[in-house]
Amino acid sequence: MANKEATVAELTEKFSSSTAVLLTEYRGLTVEQLKQLRRDISENATYSVAKNTLLSIAAKNAGVTAFDGHLFGPSAMVFVHGDAVSVAKALRDFAKENPLLVVKNGVLDGAPLSADDVKKLADLETREVLLAKAAGVFKASLFSAAYLFNAPLSQAVRTVDALRAKKDA
Repeated sequence: MANKEATVAELTEKFSSSTAVLLTEYRGLTVEQLKQLRRDISENATYSVAKNTLLSIAAKNAGVTAFDGHLFGPSAMVFVHGDAVSVAKALRDFAKENPLLVVKNGVLDGAPLSADDVKKLADLETREVLLAKAAGVFKASLFSAAYLFNAPLSQAVRTVDALRAKKDA
């Protein structure tokens, strides 16, 4: 009994502290395949296998209702503590090689996600790529602004030079 309570407390903490939580079904996957999946996502997430009743109690304790009615069969949770897009990509790539892994649904920053939403999340570019693109846009805007500020000054210099050349001639 105390072991179950400790497990529920640990899972509740994971639900509360994660930026995203994804529900998967792993029926038919080998222990070695699950180890590989854990390695693939270890940088940004943890993969936790637990009894559905314990997962359900922990989700309820954390105020997460997105998994109500979805906890059946061999279920495992992906608790994301880093980049959710990278984790979704890793799950998608793993599922291509191991079609027995099924992503059922999830929660991202408190908002429920369907399985299709998780697929769309996997199709997004990573945070680093999006930040690099934004930096490029800002840099281009700064160069445009600098050109606009310098254009009247350089035009005035060219006009003065033309007048000077006309006066000397």
